Amino acid sequence: MSPFLRNLKHKSFIALAKFMVNFAPSASYMAFAGRGSAAQLARHIVRTGVRRVLVVTDKPLRELGLVDRVVEGLVAAGVDVAYYDGVQPDPTFDQVAAGAEVLRTHGSEAVLAVGGGSSIDAAKIIAASATSAENPKDWVGFGKVKHEVLPLYAVPTTSGTGSEATMGAVISDSVSHEKGIISGSSLLPAAAALDPELITGLPAPITAATGMDALTHGIEAYICTWDRGTRLEHSRAAIRLVFEHLRTACADGGNLEAREGMSMAAYYAGIAINQVNVGNVHAIAHQLGGKYGIPHGLANAMVLPHVLEFCREEARPRLAELALLVGVGSPGASEAQLAQSFIDAVRDLRSAVGIPERSDKIQAGDYDYLCDLALAECESYPVPRLLDRENTLAILANITAS
Repeated sequence: MSPFLRNLKHKSFIALAKFMVNFAPSASYMAFAGRGSAAQLARHIVRTGVRRVLVVTDKPLRELGLVDRVVEGLVAAGVDVAYYDGVQPDPTFDQVAAGAEVLRTHGSEAVLAVGGGSSIDAAKIIAASATSAENPKDWVGFGKVKHEVLPLYAVPTTSGTGSEATMGAVISDSVSHEKGIISGSSLLPAAAALDPELITGLPAPITAATGMDALTHGIEAYICTWDRGTRLEHSRAAIRLVFEHLRTACADGGNLEAREGMSMAAYYAGIAINQVNVGNVHAIAHQLGGKYGIPHGLANAMVLPHVLEFCREEARPRLAELALLVGVGSPGASEAQLAQSFIDAVRDLRSAVGIPERSDKIQAGDYDYLCDLALAECESYPVPRLLDRENTLAILANITAS
């Protein structure tokens, strides 16, 4: 397809999406924030009258005792709690099926996700599977989950994915390893708890990668071509908080102010992308995660500066605004200078928190495969400039360890 026709197709798709979203239910957010907020969420769940809850998490969090801290309020109130702790990074449809079987056997009335984005994403589709006999693979896309799902609650133990504030879930095929995005208003958690006390023990490398994930969400929402809702306000707040707190959170994991700042950054960024979606960085990063198992935040961090360079001219006014927001440019500088200053600041932050520029997992022989998937995915995003093959291949080469 010629670049002209491809761009025309993209503009038509985004215009249709903007039209269709007018008929979608509005999102309703509820979050308990700050120290002890996980206990507040537990009390809220009890007040709804739920008596049987499935907790979706991973084995390391259960072994660390974090899950017990989250559910102690439920247990004390006499709620019958069951557990599915088989979630792994980049959750698969097989893991969703296993969790749904535990849910049905238990007769759960609600689902509580405790963990990072993988646990929350898996919990969303497990909650949807509880009330439908359909194959979740058939839900890949937007608005295909048309039935009511079980009430879903989320307690994130990382600060990055923002899945606690979005209506999307990323689930992988266990055979092809390709990632499918399932999105719909019914998948938005009914309430979340942003408790900094639960993430003080998060290792610095994971803190860094998930923090850069939140930054990517904020930036992609801010520079996109879809001016909808509060995406500007929430993305600005997220970006500012990441620049203010990520370095400290990585250097001093017990700093509750920094941890709370990063929790809020991830949540605000999640609200922003929930309104306008993500962009080219994710179109590439999703393929790196699916093919090589590279953690999503790490993949985003490697790709982000290169994508910003790629769309620097198209996104120049917005990038210039972000430079002033995070204090890396003077008001008298040109837009072009400010835009470059912001991109440089993103690179500097990435280096400061110890994230590598390249990965030795990426193989040159896979470039065409990765590129084909990234080019297809980006066409559904409201990006300022569509990825093309030449530049996508160049980005892949730039993040491959020689």
